[in-house]
Amino acid sequence: MTKDGALPKGFERPTVSASPNDSSVQEKYEEVKSSSKTITLRISKFNPEKDLRTAFHAFTVPYQRWTTVLDAILEVKSHQDHSIGVRYSCRQATCGSCGMIINGKPRLACFTKISELDSDVVTVEPMNNFPLIRDLAVGFERMFSTHKRIKPYVIREDSETNPGTKEFLQSPEDVEKYIQFASCIKCGLCNSACPTMTTDSTFIGPQGLAQAYRYVADNRDQGKDERLRIIDEPHGIWRCHFAGSCSQVCPKGVDPAMGIQLLRGYLLGYRK
Repeated sequence: MTKDGALPKGFERPTVSASPNDSSVQEKYEEVKSSSKTITLRISKFNPEKDLRTAFHAFTVPYQRWTTVLDAILEVKSHQDHSIGVRYSCRQATCGSCGMIINGKPRLACFTKISELDSDVVTVEPMNNFPLIRDLAVGFERMFSTHKRIKPYVIREDSETNPGTKEFLQSPEDVEKYIQFASCIKCGLCNSACPTMTTDSTFIGPQGLAQAYRYVADNRDQGKDERLRIIDEPHGIWRCHFAGSCSQVCPKGVDPAMGIQLLRGYLLGYRK
């Protein structure tokens, strides 16, 4: 860089407009679109504030082998319909924000590749059993409220921060009892797949029950009896009919159905 702040000759950066309406950007998009495979992306559109019914809008979207469903939705949002309502954040199956129904099954849009769906038509809809905000975005208030209700933290009278208290050591066998359930990212896919959630609006749900087991099985925790009292009610653990749909859709390999059955063992007295 020269004294006046200018870049040396040959190192100048070209000036490019970032506007989505720029003709060169649009031309580049059309070039990529024409040279790629395409699918028809059907997006459920509904705004409760002004629409009377749900409508599916179809878009032709280019894709590569690595293109995810979320990539395709954002492609449409950038170039064809800016009004699409969709929630996303990390784009690496960690935050749990982009859950939706993809070709009839609850999935994470950022974790689902179009090439793996083996279909020329991809239909995306908002998750079931959640209040709709708009289009593909749903409200998580009920699930988060239930999650908070089961006290998702280690309950102890003492603390590692107290003077003279040592850390709470666990063996690999102790950790193995609950570590699977600690992988929950609260995406809501299990609740969306649960048939009981559809018929019972006060059911705790597989996400909350699985997290209850996560802490009951943790030998550092002293809140087992308190949590078991919370879930031992008609709309709690006994409302589960063991359909197993929740375990089939978890993107992190958590098995809520198994956790619920193990919790029942504590309540029935054959697990301590």
